[in-house]
Amino acid sequence: MCGIVGLLIKNPALRGELGALMTPILGEMAARGPESAGLAVFSEPLAAGNRKYSLHAPEWDYAWAGFEAEFIRRFGTEAQLAVKGNHAVLVCDEMPEAVRAWVRERFPELHVLSAGRVIDIYKDVGHPSDVAARYGFPKLAGTHVVGHTRMATESAVTPDRAHPFTAGEDFCLVHNGTISNPFMVRRKLEHQGIRFETDNDTEAACRFLEYRMREGDTLEQALVKGFQTLDGFYTLLIGTGDKLALVRDAFACKPAVVAETDDYVAIASEFRGLAHLPGVNNAKLFEPMPEQLYVWTV
Repeated sequence: MCGIVGLLIKNPALRGELGALMTPILGEMAARGPESAGLAVFSEPLAAGNRKYSLHAPEWDYAWAGFEAEFIRRFGTEAQLAVKGNHAVLVCDEMPEAVRAWVRERFPELHVLSAGRVIDIYKDVGHPSDVAARYGFPKLAGTHVVGHTRMATESAVTPDRAHPFTAGEDFCLVHNGTISNPFMVRRKLEHQGIRFETDNDTEAACRFLEYRMREGDTLEQALVKGFQTLDGFYTLLIGTGDKLALVRDAFACKPAVVAETDDYVAIASEFRGLAHLPGVNNAKLFEPMPEQLYVWTV
C-alpha cells in the first residue's frame, strides 16, 4: 500500500503556490506509506542546450565543492551546483549519457535521480512530512508535480528505491500496487541495452514506458502498450515535461481520485488528501476507470 500524489496547475497565477498546495496532500498520504517519500517538480525549461541533474549523496556533509571542481576539470565547461541537504542540482551543457557514466565511474556513491530541462527530484527515507520539511517542499514552484509515499513490499527501504523513478529526460513515474512480471520486462529491456539501477518493480514499468516513447510512441501509445505488457495490480501516475497522466490496471483495485477545476487537476489515492484544496467543493470529482487513459497537458 502506497500513496500517489499529483497536481497540475492550470492557472499560471497559482504556479508559485504549487508546493504549498501539494505538501498537505503528501502529508495526508503518509498513512499509506510512512517509510519514504519523494516528488518530481516540473518548472520552466532551461535555456536550449542546458540540462539539470538531481543528485543524491549518502551523507549530509558531502563534499559537493570537490565534486563540482572535478566536474569542471573533467568536462571543461561551466557548471552551477545548488545544494539542498544531501541533494544537489547540477546545471550544465553536458548530455545525460556522459554525465551519468562519469558519475558512476568517478563518484559511485552518488545517485543521479533525474536529468532534463524542466525536472527536479527529491526523495529520501523517513516520514513524508519530515521529508517535505527537510527539502522545503512547501516553497516549490512550477507547473506540475508528481509525488509518492511508500510502504515497501518487494525491495529495501532506501532513497534510490523511493519513488518517483525516472528514465531518459524529463520523465518520471510513481506507482501504487505490484507489478508481477518485472523481471520478464527487465530482461527484454536489458537486451536493448537499457541499464537498471535497482531491483524495484516500479523501475521496470518506468523504463518500459520511456523506452517505448524513445522508440517513437506517444505517451498515450506507450501507456496502451503498458496495458498489454505489465501484469499485476497497479495505479500509475506519470509526469513528462508538459503532461500528467494517470492509468489503472484492468481490475482497478488500487485507489485513485481526481479533482479538476479551472485552476488545477489534483490526484491522490484518497479524497482526504484533496479536501484542503481551494474550490474543491465545486470541483469535478471522479474515480478513474480501469484501463482508461487520463492525460492532462500544461
